[in-house]
Order: sequence, then structure tokens, then C-alpha cells
Amino acid sequence: MLSEISSGKVMIFLAFLMGLSLSPCSACLARPVHLNLPFVTIWNAPTQHCQDRYQVDLDLRVFDIVRNKNQSFIGKEVTIFYNTDLGFYPYYTENGTAVNGGIPQNASLKDHLSKAKENIEAAILNSDFQGVAVIDWENWRPLWVRNWDKMKIYIDKSIELVKDQHPDWPLDLVTWEAKHEFEQAGRDFMEETLKLTKRLRPMGLWGFYGFPNCYNFEYKNASVNYTGECPKITMQRNDELQWLWNQSRALYPQIYLEKELKMSDNALKFVRHRVQEAFRVAQQTVNGSLPILPYARIVYAFTMDFLAEEDLVHTIGESAARGASGIILWGNKDYSESQESCLAVKGYIDRTLGQYIINVTKSTVLCSHVLCSGNGRCVRKEHVSRAYLHLNPMSFRIKKDPDGLDYILQGELAKEDIAKMADDFRCQCYCGWEGTDCKVKTSLYSVLKDPPNVGSYDFFP
Repeated sequence: MLSEISSGKVMIFLAFLMGLSLSPCSACLARPVHLNLPFVTIWNAPTQHCQDRYQVDLDLRVFDIVRNKNQSFIGKEVTIFYNTDLGFYPYYTENGTAVNGGIPQNASLKDHLSKAKENIEAAILNSDFQGVAVIDWENWRPLWVRNWDKMKIYIDKSIELVKDQHPDWPLDLVTWEAKHEFEQAGRDFMEETLKLTKRLRPMGLWGFYGFPNCYNFEYKNASVNYTGECPKITMQRNDELQWLWNQSRALYPQIYLEKELKMSDNALKFVRHRVQEAFRVAQQTVNGSLPILPYARIVYAFTMDFLAEEDLVHTIGESAARGASGIILWGNKDYSESQESCLAVKGYIDRTLGQYIINVTKSTVLCSHVLCSGNGRCVRKEHVSRAYLHLNPMSFRIKKDPDGLDYILQGELAKEDIAKMADDFRCQCYCGWEGTDCKVKTSLYSVLKDPPNVGSYDFFP
């Protein structure tokens, strides 16, 4: 009976309805994930010890950075579940010890989901949670062929399992069956986990860290003319993960820069095509409007060397210009391991990172309002261009207010600024709006009383 439908199920239905587009290729965008900002930068680093232990206040509030209370990994804005945090994820330790069966076909999906339910309800108390929710499972990959190097143990153990069950089978048949069983069980673990998360916390932006991948690492080969493009075979294999994209509520590709990419064209190519691949697979999903929030770092991978401003452009700036919903700045405990490291992070935020974030965030807002009526994002007309959503320094100044608690943007768009925006960018409307300037509501919303708020598409309170 209708009276017996739970509010949670109604929310799921509304979320589904709001996410629908007229076709998988309708090219509408997911609505803003925070306070109607077209682009938001999210701090996802456990830096609470900087304040607790060393009295170094990073004070991220002065910037357009969403961060959890106490700057922890779990909170109402951002929650990340690692392999030991969610259910009974099967994997092997570095010394080859099986945990929870080791391979997914040896594990109990029922027990996993039961435990995962407990974990989610304990970690996210609010059933109306509307934040970023990332599952970080990196021990094995759902496609058989992508389990190489340390992950080869999952192939070997899968083959061993089938051999034990069918000792008289030829190796090619054993391998075929092992591949089938592994991929099916791996899919079940990932797919059913996402279904569970959406039942329990239906408005969360659930997705897996590092998906989709692009495997565009050819810059390591000096003999190759590096283009940054994802190999065709990679894109074909990503298409095999359609089930994963369809169940995701957001995509979280990874765009960490290694030191050898510092301040180079290769850095731009590397990031550009990884972000582009996320948009490609998102457009093939049932609603075609998944938020894209790349994972980036403020340091070069495996170092504590901060990104040059040029590489902030290559990561944050590139993501914003392409139409991403935002970017997640991930960091580990190295940021807060000492007073020295805390002061270094604070200095980088105060001198470089914070001002660049303000620049990009304000520019995306201005462009959205000027070109898209506030109902869409500005997206590059040409993917290969180097147009960015940056404030013109001749028109704007960013300065700290007298009490030191906030930054103030001074200035206004000149006619030349607007003309340049219109030359370089076009509007991609949020789902529910259409037209070159996103002023027209689509028929999808004509049946709803208050379209912008139904389903709570302002994902953060």
C-alpha cells in the first residue's frame, strides 16, 4: 500500500527521477554538489593533528574548500571507506595471507553486505547524508586482465581454485572458468555494495576511487611521442564496466602528478585525457549526468614537494574548464606528522593554493551566471584548447579583509571579459534546463512542483 512506502524509498525514487535525462546522450550535467557552486574544491586529508598537537590552524574556512569537522576522513561532507572499513572485503595481504577468503569467489557476499550495512550506519549517522562517499578498494580490479604485478595473485588463486575443483580439465578451460568466476564474483561485490549504499544513504554521491582509469602512463617511455590519450583497449575495457558506471552516483578518477611531470605539457595531457575518459563513460550511463570529481594532490606523488602553480592549472584548472563538479584534494598523514609539515602545508595554502582556488571558484560562478543564467556550467568549446576559467587580473583583485577571517574579491567583469568567456566557453545545462543560455526548463520538470529541490540536488546542507 502507498501508506506503507518508507520515506527512504520515496527519496530514492525522487533521486532517480531527478537524475533522469531524456536520453543517455542528452548532455545535461549533474547539478552543483555544494551551495550552487558550479565547481567546488574538497579537502580530504586527515590534518586535524595540525591543530590538536601543534596549534597550527590551517583554517580552511577562509577558502572555498569543503572539509569535514576536524579535517578527518569521515564526516558529513566527505566519507571514504578503505578495504578494512566496509564489510568483509576479500583480499590478500602483502605476505600472501588471505583475508575474508582472499578472492571474491571465496567470500560470502551475504555476510559482506550485512557487515557493510553496520559499517555505513555507524559511520554515517544521518540517513539524509548528501555528501561525497568514496569506496577505496585497490587490492584487485574487477576485470581479470587488469590484475598484474602484485595483483597477479588473484589470477593465480582463481586458477588454483578451479584446478582443485576440476583436476581433469585442460589449462585453457580452467583459465576460462577461473576468469568467469572471478569477474562475476568481483562484479557482485562491487555492484551489490553500491546498491546497498544507495538504499541506506540514497542522496550520497557514492562511487569507487580511481574509476575510470585511463592507463596513460606512456610519458615514462622517453621514446614515445606522448599524447596523453587513453589507449583504445583501455576505453574498450572501461566499456565492459558499464554496470559499474550505471550503479555509481559519481565518478572519482585519479589525476595525481608524479615529479617527472612537473610544469610540463605532459602533465596537462595526462590530466586532460583522464578527466575526458570520466566524462565519456558518464555520458553512456542511464542518466548521462554523473558528477565528476577527480582526485588530486597538492604535492607531487611520493613526495612532500608542493605543486607549482602551473600544475594547479593543469589539475584544478583543467578539471574546472572541462565541466567537472569539483575536485577532491587528498592527502595522507604526512601532512600533519610534525609542526614543520603542518606549517609547510599552511604556508602553501595561504600563499598559493587558497588564492588559486578562490580564483577558479569565483570565475566558474561568474561564467555560470553570465553565460548560463546560473543553471549550467561553462565548458570549453574546444577540448584541446588552453582556455581556463580564471579571473582577469586587470579586472579583479583578491585581498584579505581587515579582520583576516576571509578573502574579498574586488572588481567586476568588463565587456572584454564577457566576450572572451563567450568565445572560449559554452553552456552545458544542469539537468532540468536547456537552451544556449540554460533559461528554459525542460518538460521533465513540468510534473514537479519545486524542481530544483526535489530529491535534494544541493548535496550539502
